[in-house]
Amino acid sequence: MNEKKNSGVAFILVTILIDCIGFGVIIPIMPDLIRELTGVTLSEASEYGGWLLIAYSIMQFIFAPILGALSDKLGRRPVLLISLFGLGVDYVFLAFAPTIAWLFVGRILAGISGASITTASAYVADVSPPEKRAQNFGLIGVAFGVGFIIGPVIGGLFSQYGVRVPFMIAAGLSLLNWLYGYFILPESLKKENRRNFDWKRANPIGALKQVKRYPALLGLLISLFILYVSAQATQSVWSYYTLEKFGWNSRDVGYSIGFVGITVAIVQGGLIRLIIPKIGNKKSILMGLTLYVIGFISFAFASHGWMMYAFIVPYALAGITGPAIQGIVSTQVAANEQGELQGIMTGFMSLASIIGPLLMSYLFFFFTQKNAPIYFPGAPFMMGAFLTCIAILICRQALKKHHS
Repeated sequence: MNEKKNSGVAFILVTILIDCIGFGVIIPIMPDLIRELTGVTLSEASEYGGWLLIAYSIMQFIFAPILGALSDKLGRRPVLLISLFGLGVDYVFLAFAPTIAWLFVGRILAGISGASITTASAYVADVSPPEKRAQNFGLIGVAFGVGFIIGPVIGGLFSQYGVRVPFMIAAGLSLLNWLYGYFILPESLKKENRRNFDWKRANPIGALKQVKRYPALLGLLISLFILYVSAQATQSVWSYYTLEKFGWNSRDVGYSIGFVGITVAIVQGGLIRLIIPKIGNKKSILMGLTLYVIGFISFAFASHGWMMYAFIVPYALAGITGPAIQGIVSTQVAANEQGELQGIMTGFMSLASIIGPLLMSYLFFFFTQKNAPIYFPGAPFMMGAFLTCIAILICRQALKKHHS
């Protein structure tokens, strides 16, 4: 039984790794593909890129709770396999897209299929004992980190053979993973732990209403949502900020993103398994949020490029926050509601991926334009620090309601 559980967790980690590799592949080459299809300038291509990201995030926001609820009824295995197949089809769309409209269709499919993180997280919760859940959720963070190291490298290396070649590689990886899962992946959710599908609960608003039944969850999930919005300060404007302030080129940006991936993988894969068991989930959450504030403020006021590398370290260490919050909230719901819970959390992440880029990109534009009242390219990072301080206050109150 343990061997089956371990093989299932391993498959889940590979699934998330491939998802992140596919997303990472897109980062360096999507601008070239957009320009190839539309003939626009790089500046105009960035607008298309923004709307493509929003289309992806909206679909994930809508479908994350639906897939989570379906996995509570049908089991994790069928939902995961359908999502994996859909992701492979998305990359095929991107590889052979003749027009920009096809890219939007592909990104919509990716948003639906990318909600597989919901079911993947529920699978991990199914097969992990309560005391190990935070650590195993940390392994998901490792998969994210490694994926964002490998993905951009694949995109950069193979784009020399054609801007569409990396998408073909991503499609092949996804479809091979789907095939492997079809023959190997065991079901994790016992039939007695399943529940009926309910449309009232299988949507973002309906699912959020269900959270009110658990006193500590709402505050923790709101804090997590605020943190996701804050994180867009780095995810949305990192490249623009370092280009503007330090005169970096795309290669420099790529190296820095790779370093972020390495540090995240070390923290999520190793340090989390030491820190969280030693100090507990509650202290880990508050310590992690404090480190996020330190990281954001440090980024905002960095005066030399090398400082960004130094400040990545506390920012990466702050990554203990998410798994610690998941470790608490996943123990507060029944086995047949883990999919719904993970759907809510993925939905929050997707909603933040809609709001965050709009907020942070506008702040960067506003404080770097010619008519800016004050020149301050670090404004998005300060907003991230401010929002994280709010998350700390909410978390402290929420944790008082929680009893282990």
